[in-house]
Amino acid sequence: MTPSAADIWQWLDAVPDPEIPVISVVELGIVRDVIWQDDLLKVTVTPTYSGCPATSMISIDIETALRDRGIENLKIETQIAPAWTTDWMTASARDKLKDYGIAPPTPAGGPSECPHCGGSDVSRVSQFGSTPCKAQWRCNSCLEPFDYFKCI
Repeated sequence: MTPSAADIWQWLDAVPDPEIPVISVVELGIVRDVIWQDDLLKVTVTPTYSGCPATSMISIDIETALRDRGIENLKIETQIAPAWTTDWMTASARDKLKDYGIAPPTPAGGPSECPHCGGSDVSRVSQFGSTPCKAQWRCNSCLEPFDYFKCI
């Protein structure tokens, strides 16, 4: 029996992002499509940016999760156009980022508050954070550093 696309999406929602393990690849919005073509399952993934170093690990994790569920004929495709945008992140992903200590992306291009104390007096330390898709910020109230997920 062939699993439904809904089953596949549910399984992929359990695959964590390797750089931010509190959110799944589905919540991050990088899984673009899941489609059966005859007996071949095709999963299309768009990385957060074209040079993302985690892209191959994400593909391996997706493949492992699906093979563990009995999917044998599988193809993972990387699609870079249209480019991924933080608009594709789910609301739950944004909430989980904040709970994890990472300020979620905002249209203003910087965090509106510290994910630790909620203070609004924050300043950018560096355009580059622990991964290329994040910037390093600091709260001037609680003095804690934190990552900000860049709005793309």
